[in-house]
Amino acid sequence: MGYIIAIAGKGGTGKTTIASLIIRVIKEQRLGSVLAVDADPNSNLAQVLGIEEKATIGDIVDEIAASPEKIPQGMAKDTFIEFQLQTAISESEGFDLLAMGRPEGAGCYCYVNNVLRNIVGKLINNYDYIVIDNEAGLEHLSRRTTRSADVLVIISDATVVGLKAAKRIKVLSEELKINIKKNLLIVNRLDKEIEKEKIKDLDFNYIAKIPDDPEIFKISLNGSSIMSLKQDSISLNALRKIGDKIWRKN
Repeated sequence: MGYIIAIAGKGGTGKTTIASLIIRVIKEQRLGSVLAVDADPNSNLAQVLGIEEKATIGDIVDEIAASPEKIPQGMAKDTFIEFQLQTAISESEGFDLLAMGRPEGAGCYCYVNNVLRNIVGKLINNYDYIVIDNEAGLEHLSRRTTRSADVLVIISDATVVGLKAAKRIKVLSEELKINIKKNLLIVNRLDKEIEKEKIKDLDFNYIAKIPDDPEIFKISLNGSSIMSLKQDSISLNALRKIGDKIWRKN
């Protein structure tokens, strides 16, 4: 069974950037096959990873809803959707990607979320690592897009507001009885030591920091891929030092 790394955090903390850095390092260290799951309806993980995104789960669900006659006679709707999703996986060197997207029609994401859970549940046996970039904030937890993870990596900035949001995400995951083996906190874009007063009550298994990296900012400005980041970049070196805490299979 694949090792699930779920990434969470409030908007603007660099959640997708950290997710892509984790995918890049796992790939470069040749730790095993990787499935990147963009579970954020505002999909942009493919762009950050520098690959072309195929049809999303939302696209497929919308297409079938608009043209139900496409479902072969005698085949269940869910079975046909899951078959279509297999063809929607974008393949790249060292990792594959599946994107949730967002349905075009009105209504809640309940059905799309359920499809995502089911397909990931089946795909985890085909990959060594599954890295899930969740939607910003708490919504993905309350909708139970993520039901279990070997490690939940919560991204925050160094502000009191950001750290309180990180704690709320952790507490909510516990209240919803999401099966998580360990909780890690990464404080992003922090060049100094983390103030003990700010983190004394957070109760994470491990707390780390990623310094501010000007090269990441340049990449964001010009829309380049995280794969173009130099090997000796500040952020990559920092992540490599704490990597075992994230992707080591105990």
